Parts: sequence; structure tokens; C-alpha cells
Amino acid sequence: MDGVPALVPPVVPFGRMTQNDQPSLATPDSLLLRPWASEDAAGLVSAFTDSDIRRWHVNVVDSHDEALAWIETWRRRWQMETDACWAVVDGLTDHLVGRVALRGIDLSAGRAECSYWVLPEARRRAVAVRATNRMAMWAMDELGLHRLTIVHSVANERSCGVALKAGFPLEGTMASEQLLVDGWHDTHLHARTS
Repeated sequence: MDGVPALVPPVVPFGRMTQNDQPSLATPDSLLLRPWASEDAAGLVSAFTDSDIRRWHVNVVDSHDEALAWIETWRRRWQMETDACWAVVDGLTDHLVGRVALRGIDLSAGRAECSYWVLPEARRRAVAVRATNRMAMWAMDELGLHRLTIVHSVANERSCGVALKAGFPLEGTMASEQLLVDGWHDTHLHARTS
């Protein structure tokens, strides 16, 4: 609470994100996680035409203007130190293959939730695993977060596999925790700590 002294200092000092531009993060195997650019708008609209991506998301992008607004929202959220979102691209061609994000960043508590999706043509190549792992390494080793979580519908078996392969063990199941287009879903909670 504002004006009330805290007994425990923030895990990550406020300003750590805004003092720096959002970084680009390379993986050893030619993926690049980079901030979204306005030139990515068409690829973003295309991504949300995929039925699998739409199935697991509440908010979608259906037009070029919505995509541009979405990209600008992520820029603002970086400055507010609440979220960080990266376009996952082929490091050689800059071709969009997916997205990873840290959502609900709480610098004081040192935690955030990870999310991801991969375009159909890039699936089954461990893109989400590699990108999520790289983002998690940055979040813990460079930003200084202590705990990262992944929450997904128990019906989303692919997401569960990504979480496990990226080093996020399953902690448990939360009943009726996520509302999607087809109703309430039980979710799995995965976590990784520094």
C-alpha cells in the first residue's frame, strides 16, 4: 500500500524495465525474440485466423488497425513494467513464427506468468519450448524475477507439453479457473523458480 513501509524490499527494483529498451533475445539455434514492430501487423492478423490459436485466447486480433493497437499496447505495458511481449522470428529471415510473453509482471513480488503461441507452419519444431526457455532465462537471470508460472486449460495438451519441456513442472490443477469461448475450464499450474 502507498505510504505504508514494507518489511520486505521489492525483489526487482521498480524502474529496472523502463531504464532500458526491451531487449532482443537470441537462442543458440537461430530463433530471435524481438519487440513487436508495426511491420508485424499483417503476420499478427494472420496468426489469429488459426483455429488453434483462437481456441485458447479470449482476446484476438482481426484487423490491421487492431494489430497496430495491440503492438502499441505491448510497448506501453513495457514502460509501465507490467508486461513484456516478444515476436518470435527466424533469426536468419526475420519471418514471424510465434509469440512469447511475460504477463502480469509483479516486480515487487518477483513473479510473472508466461504465455506463448506458434504459427501452424512452425509447429512440432520446439519453437515454443526454445522461446519460452530463453525468455525465462532472461526474466530470471537478467531482470531478476524469482517465480514464473504457466497456466493453461487441461484440455490444451500441447501447452502442457511445452511447459514441461521448458522446465516448468506441474504444480497442480485449479478447478474452473479459466473462462474461454466454450465455457469454464480447469487449468494446470506449472512453475519455475530461480
